Amino acid sequence: MKNNFFAFLSRMKYINRWGLMRSTHVENIQEHSLQVAMIAHGLAVIKNKYFGGNINAEKVAAVAMYHDASEIITGDLPTPVKYHNRDIIASYKDLEKLANEKIISFLPPEMQEEYKELFFCEDSYIERLVKASDKLSAYIKCVEETNAGNKEFQIAKKTLKAWLDSCDMPEVEYFMKNFMDGFSLSLDEM
Repeated sequence: MKNNFFAFLSRMKYINRWGLMRSTHVENIQEHSLQVAMIAHGLAVIKNKYFGGNINAEKVAAVAMYHDASEIITGDLPTPVKYHNRDIIASYKDLEKLANEKIISFLPPEMQEEYKELFFCEDSYIERLVKASDKLSAYIKCVEETNAGNKEFQIAKKTLKAWLDSCDMPEVEYFMKNFMDGFSLSLDEM
């Protein structure tokens, strides 16, 4: 039997994000996942260096890499739809679980346990870091879009900023204070 796990994951590049919004740059879940992984790794390092954490930054990055892999099967369901009510949220969580199980089944049996730890992370703090990184990535997209004159992202930007300001994670606050401004600069200004 052939193992199609990595070939299937390469399909992430075909799943576009922000489907209900006009974008100046179309973003797919593969590039989004890389950005989330880089931010998540950074948040873990910030937590460890400045706030007394003892987080495995590499595991955080790996969990973040696969956080949207299920969307190869489910597609990217827009946030207003995904979180419309409890029934949709619960159904979508079940669908994500089934999709992730299917993706993991493309691996040889000897490798599946290792990937289950990444696709179904049971460490609540790692989950929080990945969620915060996902929100930061979305906020960065909103900053980039609004800086390009796209008013379509103004409300999402405001909503995400409010979430980030209230998430009560010092590493997120540190990231916002020390790294966010760069996303509004041109290459020459950097």
